[in-house]
Amino acid sequence: MTSPVLLQNARLVGRDGEPTDVLLEDGLVSAIVSGIAPGGAEVVDLDGRFLAPGLWDAHTHMQQWALVRQRLDVSAAASALEAVDLVRRRVAEGRPADRDLLVGYGFRDALWPDEPTAALLDAAGSIPVALVSSDLHAVWLNTTGLALVGAPEHSTGLLREQDAFDASAIITSVDSGRIDEWVVDATRAAAERGVVGVVDLEMTLSLEAWVARVEKGADSVRVRAGVYPRDLDEVIARGLRSGDDIPGGRGLVTMGPAKVITDGSLNTRTAYCHDPYPDGVGVGVSVFTPAELVALLRRASDAGLTPAVHAIGDHANTIALDAFEEAGCSGSIEHAQLLRRSDVERFARLGVTASVQPEHAMDDRDVAEVYWEGRTDRAFPLEALARAGVRLRLGSDAPVAPLDPWVAMAAAVTRSRDGREPWHPEQRLPAAVALEASTDGRAAILHGSVADLVVLDRDPLEPGVDLRSMPVAATLLGGRFTHRAL
Repeated sequence: MTSPVLLQNARLVGRDGEPTDVLLEDGLVSAIVSGIAPGGAEVVDLDGRFLAPGLWDAHTHMQQWALVRQRLDVSAAASALEAVDLVRRRVAEGRPADRDLLVGYGFRDALWPDEPTAALLDAAGSIPVALVSSDLHAVWLNTTGLALVGAPEHSTGLLREQDAFDASAIITSVDSGRIDEWVVDATRAAAERGVVGVVDLEMTLSLEAWVARVEKGADSVRVRAGVYPRDLDEVIARGLRSGDDIPGGRGLVTMGPAKVITDGSLNTRTAYCHDPYPDGVGVGVSVFTPAELVALLRRASDAGLTPAVHAIGDHANTIALDAFEEAGCSGSIEHAQLLRRSDVERFARLGVTASVQPEHAMDDRDVAEVYWEGRTDRAFPLEALARAGVRLRLGSDAPVAPLDPWVAMAAAVTRSRDGREPWHPEQRLPAAVALEASTDGRAAILHGSVADLVVLDRDPLEPGVDLRSMPVAATLLGGRFTHRAL
């Protein structure tokens, strides 16, 4: 039970008029009116600041995000040689923590002029080195790194898709001695950006881990923890349904969706497409047959678990929508980066949520123009989805993009970054739509709604406002301050 808080002189985002008072009691908004008597409530004068529903990130990998915040950043490398140079400089520092395994993150090799190989990475030093790609779908290792993950037969040094996922699990186990501490730190950093909740789609079942983390101080955000097919039987046997509270989680940890990965990614040229890639690698990777996918969706939905289907290429999205229709259930498609126009309407008709990551469009625009040439008018089609009445949820896919909903909103609203011309500006979202898609669908603060709130120095719906650098004055979770810079 939290103590009452009276927020005075608050301007409610999306509502015109004079500042008002907002009373928070028992974790809920109990009154919205001017001149509320404080009684025993703590009084906080917002002095005309803006109050909005708290922010959610609808797609994260929290353990990976926490690790990446500690890892060598190689995202600026424009070639394999540049990445090797960054590793060489880090090796020269002689950090004790790097001796067993030096881990880097963020490389994007799709447009590199040279190939990432184990031999090239060996030149940086003899300690084991593993560089994880920005999309998590590839891992580049040197010779000793390959031996560490048990994959010396991959003499090129570059692992993709399942091989990369298997290697990442080993890398994480070596590199995660302080993981809970780092996750706690990451949740507190998220609260500083107005985040009140995340959907965690880490590939290992993390329900008990989150309960333990809450006890260690990770009480700044709500967590919906997902499950993948390999752990589906365990979750079903426990009788857990999406939305159920996890015992010991203090109401902060709930059962999330059932995640299914059906294709790869654009940067690895494994997203499953109707049309072939121009470099002769084919049309991408389809992980399941249509019948297998239907069976998975039915098994999850019959058990009360909401399916969340990873589909990036347009063919993967077609198959995913077919599967939702045949299985007779709804859920979400995660990413939905390339869509056939005929499939946009199907999202709305089938009640399938488009869980999208707008910052990926800014990261991938140049790669898309090469590998999806002639099709980018239907890549990341956010406005088309919104216009069709599709329910949108915005996320980061952290660590693929930063866990900062303002970054996602900025990308959705402007389709631009770093001063570049907007990319397919016809697919920009109105700020109000982007905000609602970032607040778990809460369009406004209402009497009786949960007191998960964010206090802002600027109105995020003001035309031309810089969303990327939006200052956050405070965040409240169930009426309790998790961040306060007032």
